[in-house]
Amino acid sequence: MYLSICCFFFCWAPALSLKNLNYSVPEEQGAGTVIGNIGRDARLAAGGGMLPAERGVPGGGPGGGRGPKSTFRVLENSAPHLLDVDGESGLLYTKQRIDREALCRRSTKCQLSLEVFANDQEICMIKVEIQDLNDNAPSFPSDQVDMDISENAAPGTRFPLTSAHDPDAGDNGLRTYLLTRDDYGLFSLDVKSRGDGTKFPELVIQKPLDREEQSHHTLVLTALDGGDPPRSGTVQINVRLIDSNDNSPIFEAASYVVELPENAPLGTAVIDLNATDADEGTNGEVLYSFSGYAPERVRDLFSIDPQSGLIRVKGNLDYEESGLIEIDVQARDLGPNPIPAHCKVTVRLIDRNDNAPTIGFVSVRQGALSEAAPPGTVIALVRVTDRDSGKNGQLQCRVLGGGGGPGAVPFTLEENYDNFYTVVTDRPLDREAQDEYNVTIVARDGGNPPLNSTKSFSVRILDENDNPPRFSKNLYVLQVPENNIPGEYLGSVLAQDPDLGQNGTVSYSILPGHVGDVSIYTYVSVNPTNGAIYALRSFNYEQTKHFEFRVLAKDSGSPHRESNATVRVTVLDVNDNAPLIVLPALINDTAELQVPRNAGVGYPVGTVRALDSDFGESGRLTYEIVEGNEEHLFEMDPTSGEIRTLHPYWEELSPVAELVVKVSDHGKPSLSAVAKLIVRALAGPLPEAGEPQVNGEQHRRPHWDLSLPLIVTLSTVSIILLAAMITIAVKCKRENKEIRTYNCRIADGSGGGKGKKKKISKNDIMLVPSEGEDSRGPLNVMNVVSSPSLATSPMYFDYQTRLPLSSPRSEVMYLKPASNNLTVPQGHVGCHTSFTGQGNNASEAPPSRMSIIQVGDF
Repeated sequence: MYLSICCFFFCWAPALSLKNLNYSVPEEQGAGTVIGNIGRDARLAAGGGMLPAERGVPGGGPGGGRGPKSTFRVLENSAPHLLDVDGESGLLYTKQRIDREALCRRSTKCQLSLEVFANDQEICMIKVEIQDLNDNAPSFPSDQVDMDISENAAPGTRFPLTSAHDPDAGDNGLRTYLLTRDDYGLFSLDVKSRGDGTKFPELVIQKPLDREEQSHHTLVLTALDGGDPPRSGTVQINVRLIDSNDNSPIFEAASYVVELPENAPLGTAVIDLNATDADEGTNGEVLYSFSGYAPERVRDLFSIDPQSGLIRVKGNLDYEESGLIEIDVQARDLGPNPIPAHCKVTVRLIDRNDNAPTIGFVSVRQGALSEAAPPGTVIALVRVTDRDSGKNGQLQCRVLGGGGGPGAVPFTLEENYDNFYTVVTDRPLDREAQDEYNVTIVARDGGNPPLNSTKSFSVRILDENDNPPRFSKNLYVLQVPENNIPGEYLGSVLAQDPDLGQNGTVSYSILPGHVGDVSIYTYVSVNPTNGAIYALRSFNYEQTKHFEFRVLAKDSGSPHRESNATVRVTVLDVNDNAPLIVLPALINDTAELQVPRNAGVGYPVGTVRALDSDFGESGRLTYEIVEGNEEHLFEMDPTSGEIRTLHPYWEELSPVAELVVKVSDHGKPSLSAVAKLIVRALAGPLPEAGEPQVNGEQHRRPHWDLSLPLIVTLSTVSIILLAAMITIAVKCKRENKEIRTYNCRIADGSGGGKGKKKKISKNDIMLVPSEGEDSRGPLNVMNVVSSPSLATSPMYFDYQTRLPLSSPRSEVMYLKPASNNLTVPQGHVGCHTSFTGQGNNASEAPPSRMSIIQVGDF
């Protein structure tokens, strides 16, 4: 066995080099034949120690326990079924018998290639040449060949004979032909060579033929190869002489050369051959065909028109498979005993860029890549090849989406040697921006147009704790109505950490702080998991209108990262004042308005005025008629409260109309007050100034000059009375605001006993709006709650009841006791006021009641 070793060392990285090894082995060697020791021949050290001991057979031999083990990994193998490398010893061996003829056919050089990654440090490029043995004799397609030759064939006429085939190559291939058993010396043999080096025989007539003297001749054609000793094959040629016409077709030239691009479309014209025959009639009609011994591949690639001699493309032409194709064409006439004419058409294929580059991954990094990896970290080793030649095989490679611009991947491609490239990082990584990359390698050749190939692999990014939690806002503004319930949810803060796992798990806490002299921890708390903020006390708008504190967000990484945000809590004033109707003057929430008869449409019946001590939307009032106007006799301005007539004959439809008017504010929830207005038709003459239009005619009074003083007098008195009532109402409301006290007494079960009196100010009682329903529909009510300021009183109770907003102020109000832990004194507690009116149903009152006696105006 012949061994030729040629080592070249190229250093592309601190721990990677390339070595080339060339081996040769004769064909027909059995399985298990050792071709060479890669570790020894490449002088590789196992893990930096001594060279490994050579083993006799793959997988066996002593010396396996000394020093670090060598590893040999096959990256590429052109014939994995024939050759392999032992992973520990590095022995290159055969896996089965190698037949060179089956492997490489007629190629002059038969070579197998391997790429071996040794000790994770060296790449060995191995070439194994399969040496040919003369184990095949030349053979002909058949044992005998029949030929018809016209006796008129002149000396020198040539007839191509069938060629022999010898699978062996080189010196062992077909060398020459011999012609034997030519008893009369009529024929000779001429051996010629084709452009690809193959030889073919031609039978040459040496003397004139005479069919009458001998009509048949038997010849033996022998093919010899160049082996030592040579091998041979024979075929019997049976020549039959035929009478024929005197002239045969003649081509314009004996040979033609045509250039044709590879991958030419099917049906493309190659050449239009022309052969002429001097004979007339059928003896001069020429038919074209491929020679009987034309290779089958030629018949698969081309077709010929038998009438015109036009040759067209029939199959796919591939320059990489064969760049030169020879076509043998014959032309024979239709006369008896035709003598065919032959010519050769040589087709030279022009290379086209029809092969895209091939991308292969030699090694790809396993596992995730830390986002803290520095630029220049190696990710993969790539090899790119192209079957085309020349400019069509020149390659340009890059990483798709690279270059450092917006949206670019943080990887680049570095060229090393012999179409090897390394994929490296070109800038710091950020997992939060992208946690996985699909790295695509793009290879482009230099053809026109160029061809591209792509191949991808994925790179996952490992998380590091490099991001602190970030709040969605720097300032959170929360609002809570006063008199809230301790433990009430106020709102939430949110901080997000784009890191993963514990690095992205956020917990919340409140930084130390004070509201005045009181710790913030007595005001609010925060859920450490979700950032929900809860009130720890009931807020009073008059005491605290707003306060601020800071919330800390911290992740669970090591070391942890943190950030904080400010939370501002604003206490809102509630809508706790209902509208108060001051005009017209009400008696038991009722007023009477008189309107002259025959008052036309649009006559002002009266104006309702109400006051609300609240501000903003809670103090903006709306007026409406809620009952008694089903026939739409009147209308009320929702803003000014003015009531006007809508029907010209309203007094005939309803001489006395009872209208229920409602005044509502725009607070949430809305509070309202109601009043009943009795509108009566006034009998007597209508003043001229106020006479209505009835049916388009104006009714005139005969004594209008006597009514005018009466109207002026009534108007003056009405204005004076109205001003007096407004003055009294405003004064009463001011006094009601300044001083509102209540006397409470606690009676025993019989109601005869008297308890100790306690002064209760207005601020000790709070009205809390709520919504309710009864059998007649929705009902706006007020909850009455005792103030926390009474907690120090020995007679402290916490009561709550629901009072209809439309109830007259003089009604008796019962307070339902709220559930608490205080002890309620036994006994009957009654409630009284300074007004008289209808009270609530006594059956709804609880056994324990608290008496509230109002001093002054309500």
